[in-house]
Amino acid sequence: MNETADATAAAERPYLQGQAPDAVAGASAQDLQTPSLARTVEALLFLSTDPLTPADLADAIQVGEGAVLTALALLAEDYAPGRRGITLRELGGGWTLASDPAAEDAARRLLSRPRLSALTPAQAETLAIVAYLQPISRPEITRIRGVSADSATATLLERGLIEEAGHSQFGAVLYRTSTAFLRLFGLRSLEELPDVARWDPTPEEQAELRERLLRAGEARAGGGPDG
Repeated sequence: MNETADATAAAERPYLQGQAPDAVAGASAQDLQTPSLARTVEALLFLSTDPLTPADLADAIQVGEGAVLTALALLAEDYAPGRRGITLRELGGGWTLASDPAAEDAARRLLSRPRLSALTPAQAETLAIVAYLQPISRPEITRIRGVSADSATATLLERGLIEEAGHSQFGAVLYRTSTAFLRLFGLRSLEELPDVARWDPTPEEQAELRERLLRAGEARAGGGPDG
């Protein structure tokens, strides 16, 4: 970093410069494991939507404020202006991680793109059925849900969360989840889907689910032009 950048960085963190030496003097030996502590402070700043004061951070990490100030000083060096796309900023007495102002135009273009709206209960239920029973046809989804799945399936298909996966022996289109589904739920593969055995339904939910599955199973075993 050049001298100008160093001077700018120093000017933006006078609080840390004035407090860190005294903070170090009052910190315990355990608290002074600064690199490890700095990573924890960094993680908390990343997770929080609001600026965090040294007291907030110290309370969450269970260390002295002095150690937190020392960790903040270390982070201030790592995130000095001009070094990374993220900067450490003091706002309203607290500290937060913010994007570099140089990236503002690109960030505006990225965030102005339309976002996917939340799934409706019907869409979420349909998507869960496809995820766990794929490949599956629309008539089979309808039998399991007990109501028409046409609208929910069409919307999921339009949003790219499911895709066609061939046809059943009766000619019905089969559906499976897509790569977009994996990205949306943070999965590397379908093997990472939550184990349904961990779900603890009420007796009423168990009875309703059993009845739906039995009806769907009987219909599937009996065959028909729609499945």
